[in-house]
Amino acid sequence: MSATPMLSSPTSVTTVDKVFVMGEEEDSNKRVRMKKQLGLLEGVAIIIGIIFGSGIFVSPTGVIQEVGSPGLSVIVWMLCGVLSMVGALCYAELGTAIPKSGGDYAYIFEAFGPLPAFLYLWDAMLIFVPTTNAIMGLTFASYVIKPFFPSCQVPDSSVRLLAAATICFLTFINCYDVKLTTRLQNIFMFTKIAALVVIIIAGFAYMFWGNAGNLKDPFHGSTRDAGKIAVSFCSGIFSYSGWNYLNFMTEELKDPYVNLPRAIYISLPLVTLIYVFANVAYLAVLTPTAMITSNAIAVTFADKVLGIMSWIMPVMVAMSVFGGLSVHIMTSSR
Repeated sequence: MSATPMLSSPTSVTTVDKVFVMGEEEDSNKRVRMKKQLGLLEGVAIIIGIIFGSGIFVSPTGVIQEVGSPGLSVIVWMLCGVLSMVGALCYAELGTAIPKSGGDYAYIFEAFGPLPAFLYLWDAMLIFVPTTNAIMGLTFASYVIKPFFPSCQVPDSSVRLLAAATICFLTFINCYDVKLTTRLQNIFMFTKIAALVVIIIAGFAYMFWGNAGNLKDPFHGSTRDAGKIAVSFCSGIFSYSGWNYLNFMTEELKDPYVNLPRAIYISLPLVTLIYVFANVAYLAVLTPTAMITSNAIAVTFADKVLGIMSWIMPVMVAMSVFGGLSVHIMTSSR
């Protein structure tokens, strides 16, 4: 008597498939994932926090030195904002197409595979992330310590020790609680905007009081050298750098398909507008020669316009750099 092969009933197949799918769902739920703790305000604070570092307080010197005139300088700053916006929109597309944290690493991994992604990660972790943190930490320490040594050179060892302590402190805060770090970013975002608003108001008030001589012939002395104009764009773009850092934290962003593009739409036009107005304020108060010879243009500006309140500018610059360093440590760790 031949044995009849038993065929699986539809019910058993369905049950097995269901168990298999449920197993996959359970495995996916057990994976380690970053909590979605960042909203739209935090996203805007991250982008503005990393862009508003020390660049706007230093880079105007490099732009005016190359282009030679206030009018062309303002045009360069506008175009740098447009270029940054284009780059940021491309990254918004990448962030919504590949919704993973890691930014450049994640995109290189998806496009070219693990080896180029590993090489990028190796380079980032050993070279340009630590060096950027070091530069920002040293800048912050220099601004903080300088008031204690008004008439002499700041001790190099003091600057290095304070910079190292600041980097370690911000790293600890970021490891301890992301929410605490994001709250700090929100505070520093408004502090940075306030510092630049002080510059804008002071500069425009100085100009409206009849001191607009620097801007009477705004294009006088403009260079026609394409090479110098290109170099000026490098200085301007440096001040806008950081628009891609929110992509490093895409997985932690609530509803990234909506909030990532919105954060870019809000932050980049705001940054461009503030940068252009800040440069007009600088140029209204300081001549191109004075800007070129200044080591810290915001401090030179404050000394001429704010009088006894000029001390507030180094404090605000230090806080701006501190906030930028905090954002850089938080995002680059992803």
